Amino acid sequence: MNRYSRNILIKEIGEEGQEKLLNSRVLVCGCGGLGLTVIANLAALGIGHIGIVDDDVIDINNMNKIHKTEKVKRHKTETAKEFVESFNPDVDVKEYKIRLDEKNYEKIVKDYEILVDCFDLYNSKFLLNSIAVKTGKTLIHAGLTEFYGQVTTIVPHKTPCLRCILPDGNVNVKRLKDAVSPAVTQIASIEAMEVIKYILKIGTTLENTLLTYNGLKMEFKKQSIKRNPDCPICGK
Repeated sequence: MNRYSRNILIKEIGEEGQEKLLNSRVLVCGCGGLGLTVIANLAALGIGHIGIVDDDVIDINNMNKIHKTEKVKRHKTETAKEFVESFNPDVDVKEYKIRLDEKNYEKIVKDYEILVDCFDLYNSKFLLNSIAVKTGKTLIHAGLTEFYGQVTTIVPHKTPCLRCILPDGNVNVKRLKDAVSPAVTQIASIEAMEVIKYILKIGTTLENTLLTYNGLKMEFKKQSIKRNPDCPICGK
């Protein structure tokens, strides 16, 4: 436990809390700049079991995030797993080199208690939202574009789901514009913070709350959100 001695000194964590983190299971969905930064934070915290889902390889245009140049053309989940294993060998990492869909999600998400949305495509985000509601898995959602971002914690049938928040969202929209790396790391850190708070039942999570970030003005705003009883995904 010496590795986590500084975590243990924090009264909200302690030895019992660190044991909970080491026994927890988190699935990171998407392994671009956002996903890789979330993974680095979770590995540092000592999340004991991390799953990584992504079917993509590293391209040269990923270099404005934190992927290394020599990793170009290699699979994103492979390089993420290598990073975690060298950074914190306590962590068990499982990679899924597939595109998550309606046919394969059950055998993947069943082993995890929390899903972290690091996808950059709208249709993937809405799919993950539906999967979370169907399986009852807690979902930490994040969205990013340019200098802006948003985060909320979705607990199925207790808080609004993504479709409640964006009832008119077009699942066929591929993606918005990409985000600058400081915005990516900011939002990734908030997602990781939501994970630790939810696991340890400490502080106030972003349940029923949408946190938005404006990097140009360096502003954070919190907006209360409510479930839509007629939501086609989580409604009656």
